[in-house]
Amino acid sequence: MEVVVKIFGTTPPCQKCKLAEKIADRMAKKFKSIKVERFDALSEEGDKYGVMVTPAIVVNDKIIATGKVPSEEKMEEIIKKELEG
Repeated sequence: MEVVVKIFGTTPPCQKCKLAEKIADRMAKKFKSIKVERFDALSEEGDKYGVMVTPAIVVNDKIIATGKVPSEEKMEEIIKKELEG
């Protein structure tokens, strides 16, 4: 099963957005079935999820964080649940 992690940030990315991307990239290296996609919060994709605050993180179409970056441990826990899903 593939897990899609979407990171919505600003252009250019703020520090929190960069951190969210870094954590998502680490998860993609750890779990081979993860696809990381990056979007501008003001994109059509951002509108689809109603992104108002950055960073926003969406895992398999579920918003898991807005305005804050979950810890690496929390992100791993969420991804493992999706992989088991």
